[in-house]
Amino acid sequence: MADSQELISFIAQMTGEANLRVEENLGEGFVRLRVSEAERRQARHDIQHVEDIVIELLRNARDAGARNIFLAVGKTDSHRTLIVIDDGCGVPVDMQEHIFEARVTSKLETMHMDRWGVHGRGMALFSIRENCESARVVASGEGLGSVFSVVADTDVLPERADQSTWPETAKDEEGRVVVTKGPHNIIRCAAEFALEELHGCEVYVGSVTEIAATLYDRARKGLDASQILFIDSEGELPVVDRLGYASDAAEFMRIAATLGLELSERTAHRVLAGTIRPLRSVASRLLREKTSRPHDLPVDLSRDRRGLRLSREDVQAFSRQLERDFSYLSERYFLTLAHEPTVRVTRDRITVTFDISKEE
Repeated sequence: MADSQELISFIAQMTGEANLRVEENLGEGFVRLRVSEAERRQARHDIQHVEDIVIELLRNARDAGARNIFLAVGKTDSHRTLIVIDDGCGVPVDMQEHIFEARVTSKLETMHMDRWGVHGRGMALFSIRENCESARVVASGEGLGSVFSVVADTDVLPERADQSTWPETAKDEEGRVVVTKGPHNIIRCAAEFALEELHGCEVYVGSVTEIAATLYDRARKGLDASQILFIDSEGELPVVDRLGYASDAAEFMRIAATLGLELSERTAHRVLAGTIRPLRSVASRLLREKTSRPHDLPVDLSRDRRGLRLSREDVQAFSRQLERDFSYLSERYFLTLAHEPTVRVTRDRITVTFDISKEE
């Protein structure tokens, strides 16, 4: 035994420790871990409920560098469908099946420890596929983000009965907003994750229609005409921007289907007409609900291309800060914000508008 350990130490010194952890180099930054390394990363991963899948998909998107994660949920009879769309680094085409194999990971040096345990041992997606009817990459590519689709049979893999109730929140001893009450459903999983990653990424959760409307709204505001003028198809755009390429309802339906979002023509017309409002992020909704002040409209950012530009993330953070500061007036004059502060940016001016309603 001592001789064996000395040999391993010698090999590690000569070839690098990573070689002792890798069974196969799959290229493009992906490796298959040795069984011993997978076990070291707590390879045993039991998925007992649909909600466990939600957490693993959200963690997967976060570890891929996503700043925005969109979770579309639906259910037909006993089959729960989860569609996760993110703006992370994406999955190369030739790796989109391999990532569902045991011990395949791109996180050889970036194993992530969070409140749910270790992530990065190459077992989460494998375990999801083993426990579900189907699990696949719908659309992705290097630098384009990803779309994952999972279908679970709830007669086999149970979920909480109440999937509509939002959790309640409160501040903990350190002043952080945390979930305190509510059923441990899909919404609560998204809420706990969103609050845990408050400064890392935004999470949006809703129906297929709501997610499609949110993606379209964001893409329409964020895409420059020059970005779509010289492309041959929406497939060249990041997945989160592709619905902004649609010019009519038929094209909107077609592009949505390539993202795993099945919509009727009537629904597509409603989204394009703006009659379906985009979602607020989970974190911003929780922070607003805490003070019982609803805000339904998204940030309205108008940019003068000849002058000042602000990133979407900075505008969203600025809007949330203004929303919290508004409580100074609301408590003294019985005012309530009608919706989020509207931020408009022109060449030499930033204008913020607070639309209010008076409390009776």
